[in-house]
Amino acid sequence: MTHVLIVEDEQRLRKDLVDFLALCGFTAEGIATAEALRRVLDDHEPPDVIILDVGLPDGNGFDLAREVREKHRCGIIMLTALGDSDDRIRGFESGADIYLVKHSTLREIEAAIRSLLRRTGEHVDLADSTGDKWVLDSRHWTLTAPNQRSLKLTATEFALVSALCKHGGGICEREKLAETIARPRTHFDNRHLDAVVSRLRRKIGEQTDLTVPIKVVYGVGYTFTAPSAVE
Repeated sequence: MTHVLIVEDEQRLRKDLVDFLALCGFTAEGIATAEALRRVLDDHEPPDVIILDVGLPDGNGFDLAREVREKHRCGIIMLTALGDSDDRIRGFESGADIYLVKHSTLREIEAAIRSLLRRTGEHVDLADSTGDKWVLDSRHWTLTAPNQRSLKLTATEFALVSALCKHGGGICEREKLAETIARPRTHFDNRHLDAVVSRLRRKIGEQTDLTVPIKVVYGVGYTFTAPSAVE
């Protein structure tokens, strides 16, 4: 099982991360100081991933990242309040694989760990079976990407995505889609459908930074090409 070590002096955040990552299927452990990190690395097998704060009471996260890099192969995710571009550059130069600021959500941190493990070729043993899927939330009208970035959908966008996802990768014909998303007593033709799809694809791409899985099948309709789940 993947071992994640959280080095964070803020007790509440450290506990939240340990509890959440444990629920996600990781072995998670939290410590509060640079000295504690050095002891763990000297006396135990190094973790697969270290989540490292920059401002520790007895050390600097940038210096610690360099120390870790000199001796160990574990992944390093910096989680800090320092969000300026110069700080990010310094973080990567010191050896961080991923640099996150502290307003990142727990799901974003989990997604960063997953991404890092895939890049390093480590086995990911997780309980969350929807991790590689696009998830459509029917209650809140949100679409969540595999990297855990979410976007709020309009009523028309939700109806469109729902119809595509329910086809399970099959092709939705233009006429059927137009009927699904048309409002009562309004005219809705293929040109309007194409405009809605175009705006939605742009919105998904901008808010998730991923390849948009809505593809056109010329002369027939549209399809959702990625694994998806409707909740």
